[in-house]
Amino acid sequence: MNRTITLAKKEINSYFNSPLGYLVASVFLVASGWLFMQGFFISGQATMRGFFALMPAILIFILPAVTMSSWAEEKRSGTAEVLLTLPLENIQVVLGKFLAAFVFLVKLLFFTFMIPLMLGSLSEPDWGLIFAGYLGTLFLGAAYIAIGLWVSSVTKNQITAFLLSLVVIFLFYIVGSSFVLDTAPSIIAIVGKNISLATHFNSILRGVISLKDLVYYFSVVIFFLFLNTQAIKERKWK
Repeated sequence: MNRTITLAKKEINSYFNSPLGYLVASVFLVASGWLFMQGFFISGQATMRGFFALMPAILIFILPAVTMSSWAEEKRSGTAEVLLTLPLENIQVVLGKFLAAFVFLVKLLFFTFMIPLMLGSLSEPDWGLIFAGYLGTLFLGAAYIAIGLWVSSVTKNQITAFLLSLVVIFLFYIVGSSFVLDTAPSIIAIVGKNISLATHFNSILRGVISLKDLVYYFSVVIFFLFLNTQAIKERKWK
């Protein structure tokens, strides 16, 4: 575990030692803040429901940008082979990269706490729904990160990793949309609803934190981290 945390710290530092990390953070904070304030002044309600409703769309661009270089760039530059010769298990390396990206997401969300603080000074918002919104965003982001890391592990180009991650995440999200569910056969609609990132995120967003939703997100993260581990185990880029 200590080695995993050490690697995670190294990866986190790499985010803030490059312009990309600051660019991603700036885009996220500006986009989320501006979209929230625009909706806030229109509705005039002290709620963050609109803020969290925008998170899936914002993070679908932000998190693939964070994970796209995790493996793709290391393979291109040849540092992946060096990394995998260190006294680390493959799963430790994968978990280290996952934890680093997840901590980066936590830091991004931390800087949005000024929004609920502002709402609290103006009125009495529903803190339970705000907590559920942040929790749901963390689980959704963890799933995005796991998918992005896996895609990065099977590609050698950052741009390709970014685009493929966006497509895979989008498919997992839209499969539970009303457009798909209303047009698909009943069996496919049931499956699509259950495996959709949107279904479980919206459930948590309503303040209903059920064991089913938590198990779902843990399963998605574990599944794609497993695929990531298998991909680097095979070392197809060697």
